[in-house]
Amino acid sequence: MSKVKEKAKVLKQECIAPGIYSLWLQTTAADSARRGQFVSLYCKEHSRVLPRPISICEIDSANHILRLVYRVAGAGTEEFSKLEAGDEVELMGPLGNGFEIEGKIPVVIGGGIGVPPMLQLARDLKESGADVHSVMGYRDSNLFLENELRATSTLHIATDDGSIGCHGTVVDALKEADFIPDVIYACGPKPMLRALKEYAMEQNIRCYISMEERMACGVGACLGCVCQTTGVDDHSKVHNTRVCKDGPVFLAQEVEL
Repeated sequence: MSKVKEKAKVLKQECIAPGIYSLWLQTTAADSARRGQFVSLYCKEHSRVLPRPISICEIDSANHILRLVYRVAGAGTEEFSKLEAGDEVELMGPLGNGFEIEGKIPVVIGGGIGVPPMLQLARDLKESGADVHSVMGYRDSNLFLENELRATSTLHIATDDGSIGCHGTVVDALKEADFIPDVIYACGPKPMLRALKEYAMEQNIRCYISMEERMACGVGACLGCVCQTTGVDDHSKVHNTRVCKDGPVFLAQEVEL
């Protein structure tokens, strides 16, 4: 089914950490959204033609509400950070695939702005009856979504500067933890995903990763967000796949990192 643009209504927005904003939108995109998907937001400034892809943090389909948590990284997201209750923003979505629910002792892992999309997944896993753990990596003590994650999982924290939790990476924190997951879900920068893929292969644990790539169209037409795969893509007939259309979620063993 083709996606169309719509006007989403801003319900509220707040800054929850330096440069990190939480945006609540009323939109029909919430009706069919799934954990791990994303939406594309369009700027009102016409010189910024391409939409900005933002992962979905929370879904309230009954009330047609999505929560997006994003980092201000350029002119487009700077514009979004000025949105207030009652404003409208053009949106297309939900886009991409999502995470499947698996495992009795799953761990959801996020690094930086890869933290937000793991919240809805953690909630859905908890509702399935799983013993959910989360491992989240931050730069410093400016944590975000900590309370929400603690309410849905056993939270383990890693910080680059050692100010809170494990001083190191999410893999370090995972190795220090007192549990062994039977499935790994992760979203974050590529070095983090690469390390988790290696860890999962060593431990023989199924691992799903959500890729963070620059996108243009968001629907698979422009091929601007391809990544290399271990298999041949049906669309391009080469070892490539489209992150926006075929992902952003992949089995770690299916993609080259």
